[in-house]
Amino acid sequence: MQDIRVQKTFEALFALEDIREIFRGTLPTGLNETEEQEFQKKISALKKVINELESGTGKPEVFRLAGNLPVRDREESFINIQPIQAAGKLTVDARKALIAYGDGYSTCDSCKKPFRLDKITKPGIADFHSELADFLNMDEARVVPGARRGFQAVASSLLEKGDIALVSSLSHYTEFLSVENAGGIVKEVPLNENNIITAEATAEKIEAIIRETGKTPKIMMMDHFDYQLANEHEIKEISKVSHQYDIPLLYNGAYTVGVMPVDGKDLGADFVIGSGHKSMASAAPSGVLATTEEWAPVVFRTTQMKGDLTERKFGIKEVEMLGCTLMGGTLFSMMASFPAVKERVKHWDEEVDKSNYLMDRLLSISGSKVLSEYPRKHALSKIDTTDSFDTVAKSHPKRGYYLSDELSKRGIVGLFPGATRAWKLSTYGLSRDRVKYLGDSLVEIAEKYGLEVR
Repeated sequence: MQDIRVQKTFEALFALEDIREIFRGTLPTGLNETEEQEFQKKISALKKVINELESGTGKPEVFRLAGNLPVRDREESFINIQPIQAAGKLTVDARKALIAYGDGYSTCDSCKKPFRLDKITKPGIADFHSELADFLNMDEARVVPGARRGFQAVASSLLEKGDIALVSSLSHYTEFLSVENAGGIVKEVPLNENNIITAEATAEKIEAIIRETGKTPKIMMMDHFDYQLANEHEIKEISKVSHQYDIPLLYNGAYTVGVMPVDGKDLGADFVIGSGHKSMASAAPSGVLATTEEWAPVVFRTTQMKGDLTERKFGIKEVEMLGCTLMGGTLFSMMASFPAVKERVKHWDEEVDKSNYLMDRLLSISGSKVLSEYPRKHALSKIDTTDSFDTVAKSHPKRGYYLSDELSKRGIVGLFPGATRAWKLSTYGLSRDRVKYLGDSLVEIAEKYGLEVR
């Protein structure tokens, strides 16, 4: 369904990069005769693409980059409902920042003593760290290469071999790995009949652990909204239970930080972790780890190591951060998107409303169910179409692949090919027109194959 103008937009961007490359190789005094000729040649090529873009004519000229990378137009040519991609789509300013700051160590143009990322003032990386902490109502923050590296930093700081970490029964696998990497042991809090982690169940699990092991967990890692069902768990009440047992709480905000308001101190969090590439409109890998004055000296401890021969010391380099963390385009995409991120969290109710609209449309198809808690409190949902779309798959020549094919024909992507039973989708960031189109498309497909629509 690609509009040729999408293709020509990419080709124009690529043509501008070709022109830019000329300036990257010339002397500061300007272009020489050969370079000027090449410049004029590239300008002519760009004008041709611009003319085709304006008129909506021409044919695709660039199919792959560097020989094997297809041009990715998923966000320009389709409605993308893939849950892990929805809130990570870059803002226009972030895309511009990647163009300007995509070079490796672009953060380091003006790096001066004390030679640490969060201390750089030009551009305002130091200020950005302070703004992140304020945004989450925490005392200190660091950018990290994804939420998983935040989990790892906290786990390695607080856990020793054999220590227990308490997690949700719906926790992400990276929480398990971070505990295992630190030599710890995972214990899970069970779900109730509604697939919710409650404060009561958390307290009961802690008591059971103490009875069985004689030890209290050293850390609690708890999702606000989990990644499997996007159900809301009793995070504020759980934090109170956690602190009654003197267990620090790690708030997993991979699906909240950057899309909805998060007040770490109000929630009772000792650590708040967010994902830049999942929920903050940033390039991957990126994320944030924020903490309180009490725990900052622990998780952001500085190196004490000294070389035995050279007696070298590395001063204020932070051990768990391995010194600096995001050194280029990832960080600047995060910074460039931040004003928009701060604004969009104020409109979370609108995102939830769109999610519920789509779920209502889906439920109008007989046999369809919402596996997540309903009404929805999040833009991500898990649904069950075993008794609706999957009944068609049983006799369709393409089996379960027919549904993703039907959606793709309508310009909708993000459903795993072959999925017709339990599957996830997200409406985050979609306009109301797009959400309505999505709902209409699901109903249209159902009617096409004779499913009852109420």
